[in-house]
Amino acid sequence: MVLSLQNIGLYEIMAQVGDIVRYLNSVGGGKIVKIDGNMAYVDEDGFETPVLLKECVVVTPAQPKPKSESKYVAPPVVAPAPSQKTEQVEETEAGERLNIVLAYEPEEIKHLNTTEYDAYLVNDSNYYLYFTYLVKSDLHDWVTRFAGIVEPGIQVHLEHVTRDMVNSIDRVAIQYIAFKQGKEFKLKAPVAVEYAVDNTKFFKLHCFHDNEYFDTPVIAFDIVKNDVPQRSMVFDSGRLEESMLRKKIADRPSRRPVEKKSKRPGVIEVDLHIDELLDSTAGLSNTDMLEVQLKEFNRVMQQHLRDKGAKIVFIHGKGEGVLRNALLKELKYKYKNCDVQDASFREYGFGATQVTIR
Repeated sequence: MVLSLQNIGLYEIMAQVGDIVRYLNSVGGGKIVKIDGNMAYVDEDGFETPVLLKECVVVTPAQPKPKSESKYVAPPVVAPAPSQKTEQVEETEAGERLNIVLAYEPEEIKHLNTTEYDAYLVNDSNYYLYFTYLVKSDLHDWVTRFAGIVEPGIQVHLEHVTRDMVNSIDRVAIQYIAFKQGKEFKLKAPVAVEYAVDNTKFFKLHCFHDNEYFDTPVIAFDIVKNDVPQRSMVFDSGRLEESMLRKKIADRPSRRPVEKKSKRPGVIEVDLHIDELLDSTAGLSNTDMLEVQLKEFNRVMQQHLRDKGAKIVFIHGKGEGVLRNALLKELKYKYKNCDVQDASFREYGFGATQVTIR
């Protein structure tokens, strides 16, 4: 298939979140999960690859919603409050500690390609729980799917989950207040527990596990375990990833690549291959290694930013173009006073970019 420049421009305009794309000038592709400016983040087997939008060719477009479709959100199921004349609950010593589980049970565990699911909340305690069950997709805010009271030692059905609904669940949350009826009790702090959901796990048999509260394997989230909320704090994911990366790098020996002078006078070479930057990459993901390479790139750029006329060749290799595209993005937004071009093909092949400081 031959693409004209007009066709390429059309693909760039059409590219949107949800499109299945392949790369124009390199091998690979996947599903666009996020677009930031002129960069698309493409999911390749669970790894988000930053790629220039203009490098993305749409293979299968996302299914758009019909314009006439009204925005409808299913109303939450509301459980009735317990009557004032409640039966005496048989309490246990272990039940004084809250144990709450949110679980998704498949209707047919042996047919995950076609089955649907049921969501349950398990209240393994001596307490009543007034709670809400919330879901969120990346494109929308939180929606209440169930609100009400669950009695002590009870498993309550929250909702039936179709396959289409699974794809729209990116986060789930349980908010609750624990109390007892007509007797003294120890106060439990109100808590909101939030989980990120990898909805691809709903279609993988090994992701379903046996659970003491269910007869068949389920996907379960521990909301509270022995009175301890399991996910009561929401962190800034960007800062958390940065801190984890610093910790990983600090725990391993590293070496600073020597800036080599090229055979051409006034040209500095910097090899950004990860093996030149770190003695070991054990435990690092592709994202971690890309961060290390970008950090070294920015260090060199800052060091030579005032050296007008300086020429720096960054050797990144051809590969799938991930590092090259990331460098181009950094140069576009952070170093606008620089000229950028492909380095000499004779010396570096297709695997290097030359930056000239103006």
